[in-house]
Amino acid sequence: MIPLHSDGMIAAVTSSEHPMVAHVQQVLRDHGVTGEVRHLADAAPTAQAAADQLGVEVGAIANSLVFEVDGNPVLVLTSGAHRVDTAKVAALLGVPALTKASASFVREHTGQAIGGVAPVGHPEPIGTLVDITLARHPQVWAAAGHPHTVFPTTYDELLRITAGTAAEVDAG
Repeated sequence: MIPLHSDGMIAAVTSSEHPMVAHVQQVLRDHGVTGEVRHLADAAPTAQAAADQLGVEVGAIANSLVFEVDGNPVLVLTSGAHRVDTAKVAALLGVPALTKASASFVREHTGQAIGGVAPVGHPEPIGTLVDITLARHPQVWAAAGHPHTVFPTTYDELLRITAGTAAEVDAG
């Protein structure tokens, strides 16, 4: 339900009240994740913005990037320290190409907006690749369903909760 003011205008929903954040928190609990969702003071639309607010290396941020392959979503959880090599990922998947998904495609397949896409909590399971570079960090941070929310996890936990595949996805 969309919260409305008495004048019929849409009321602002904070990240702590956002239904997707509550859903992601429940999915994390269901998977036995013990890290708590943290609400950031400012939106973190980039890995650097999240790292700055958390006081961690940008490489410890797990970016959730959605790509499209023949109309289907593929989620790549990559270190914030580099870019995804789409040709390399396409070769790993055995497809001719993959394209970065549009905002509407991302929302349709994850239920979440770009900048806050969590690795879990999607309407249907999404095939996921997890960047092996994230294993270098004892703790990594991933979005929790809203651009103002993140949660701490580990590389191994990301693999487990997403049923993801470890992969070298970086362009460097």
